[in-house]
Amino acid sequence: MTIEERVENIVTLLDDKKAEEIEVFNLEDADYIAKRVIIANSLNGKHTIALAEHLKKELRAQGDSFLASDVSDEWAVADLGDILIHIMIPEYRQRYSLEQFLSELVENQIKNKDVDPA
Repeated sequence: MTIEERVENIVTLLDDKKAEEIEVFNLEDADYIAKRVIIANSLNGKHTIALAEHLKKELRAQGDSFLASDVSDEWAVADLGDILIHIMIPEYRQRYSLEQFLSELVENQIKNKDVDPA
């Protein structure tokens, strides 16, 4: 499965279980620890944990697995090596503004591509 197919699958799994405001960031050319980052809102603390467990179970059944994860009521993060998944309650998502940080990385990668050293 390509990375795009894996990301699409993860987004579908999250959407099927009522995750909200799912966003995918392509950081392929950025100086970052993963090639893709997926961020999704959970409805509440129990939903955060349930979404993380659902992903872990379904991805394992499909031959993909978490290399590491950290799960709490407010925020779950799963590391699949080339894909990072963040599931958090809306208050945490707003507080930590990961989208802004990741958007800046993407903007910088585009600017760096536009500057041709040759």
